[in-house]
Amino acid sequence: MARYTGPTCRNCRRVGMKLCSKPPNKCAWERRKSPPGDRSLRRRRDTEYGTQLREKQKARAMYGVLERQFRNYFEKARNRPGGTGENLLQMLERRLDNVVYRLSFAVSRQQARQLVNHGHIRVNGKKTDIPSYLVNQNDVIEWKESSKEKDVYKNATESITSLPVPDWLELNASAMSGHVRILPLPEHLEDQIDSRVIVEYYSR
Repeated sequence: MARYTGPTCRNCRRVGMKLCSKPPNKCAWERRKSPPGDRSLRRRRDTEYGTQLREKQKARAMYGVLERQFRNYFEKARNRPGGTGENLLQMLERRLDNVVYRLSFAVSRQQARQLVNHGHIRVNGKKTDIPSYLVNQNDVIEWKESSKEKDVYKNATESITSLPVPDWLELNASAMSGHVRILPLPEHLEDQIDSRVIVEYYSR
């Protein structure tokens, strides 16, 4: 299965925001808020294409999606009724690894992806080990019973309230399970990503 295996903080510096789950002051972007690569002192004017590309790369890095899969998401979003940008972000939010992260079962999307890959998570009572699985309304996300004896589960119970749970999800902290109340609405989508710019990039 393809995934990004390069330096985590390189993406943070590239998109200009912290994407990793490292403790405060441990992320390279917090110490050196400049993009990686050539350190030439000459000024570089941002082009329209460069702005669009950077926004697309930010969304990819944030959700941990490679280029071909991200392009497939865009094509599906364009063929659905409604705004293409909103459809794109809704599909990214509905990914199982993102939902596990949003429910605070993991401290980062990378860790959430690993939990799903290793079979620790069930959807509607069935083991689902595909991080890109799209949840639907009324789905129940919970831990596999045998996983509750492992350290990874105990660590998750200690940090279960570390992140606010979005309104489209419902968390049962005592049972360590989550419920998809509704599909994410525009107000629930990631506000750090300008989906309009991404649409413009793919519409060139």
